[in-house]
Amino acid sequence: MEGEEAVRGVLWHLSGLEDPRQACKVVYPLREVLLVVLCGTLSGCDDFVEMAAWGRQHLGFLRGFAPFTRGVPSHDTLNDVINALDADLFEECFAAWVDEVCGGAPEIVALDGKTMRRSGSRRTGARPLHVVSAWASRQRLVLAQEAVADKSNEITALPRLLERVALPGCLVTIDAIGCQRELAEQIVGQGADYVLALKANQRGLHASVRRAFEERRLHGDFGLVVAQTTDGDHGRIEVRRHYVLHDVAWLKGRHDWPQLAAVALIEASVECNGALSQSRRYYLSSRPLDAAAFGAVVRGHWGIENALHWVLDVVFGDDHARVRSRFGPRNMALVKRMAINLLKAPQDRNSLKVRRKMAAWSTDYLGALIHGKT
Repeated sequence: MEGEEAVRGVLWHLSGLEDPRQACKVVYPLREVLLVVLCGTLSGCDDFVEMAAWGRQHLGFLRGFAPFTRGVPSHDTLNDVINALDADLFEECFAAWVDEVCGGAPEIVALDGKTMRRSGSRRTGARPLHVVSAWASRQRLVLAQEAVADKSNEITALPRLLERVALPGCLVTIDAIGCQRELAEQIVGQGADYVLALKANQRGLHASVRRAFEERRLHGDFGLVVAQTTDGDHGRIEVRRHYVLHDVAWLKGRHDWPQLAAVALIEASVECNGALSQSRRYYLSSRPLDAAAFGAVVRGHWGIENALHWVLDVVFGDDHARVRSRFGPRNMALVKRMAINLLKAPQDRNSLKVRRKMAAWSTDYLGALIHGKT
């Protein structure tokens, strides 16, 4: 039927999920539970009570996708199933779905983490969940996620997250916590390039790169490729100068970084309300980018903050989510990222907040989101 074709793009890749419940006790099939949770999330519901209520009001719409012979699951059933669902397998299925949606490898993949601040529990001592996402900067899609107990363990999640993403030909960007030789080797080994922020966590390398730029600028900038950008908004003016040095043979020999092709520097001067601040940030790259391309890549990396993390907080209320049991926080984090990918598909000028409201107002619009026909 039409509903079968409609859900293939969203839920077909989730068919490999195993229902965590005893088969003899299943009243509401896993497919129906996932549909209610996903559609409820797209329609503005913030918890399972709201999702169950939304489902009861839109049972006719839901039956266009699945039988719902027993009606809509209760909020307790939704909660119990999402908490028990195998999070690792759920994340693998999600990554496979996104790979099909992308229709090929994304050009720039940004990796960064975000903490779900209310997912911890003082009573049990559980720490808030920290989720590291892979973000396709130009396609503006979440590619995969990996969860850890807290931000300090983010480095352990990055290798597993990279394994979930098809990387050949891509450029992977990570902030300073990911500036590790082992990660660079893994990225290169998966057929991709890297741009890694370099800070004092690599003390010797950081000092060598800093001296290299200082010496070349002191002696006339020889060997440097330079580009400048200026942004101004609300009384704030930021001037960024991008320097790229491609002569790094001496650096590769001294520090042995895999396929290192360039080092880069961003000098930023910010004037706001008459006050001037300056900063310098250094980077390593395995791709010999020119200065303008390097600046675009770094700006693309920080798009994950504005286009994903900000959306999760402001549009989806992620920091206020109280799902805390078992796999619940990880699974709901994934459902929200799935919803973001679907909400980014329409080619209109509406914000994600407005599109989410439109999904709540109109089942035709919601159906178009799921059909991929917006």
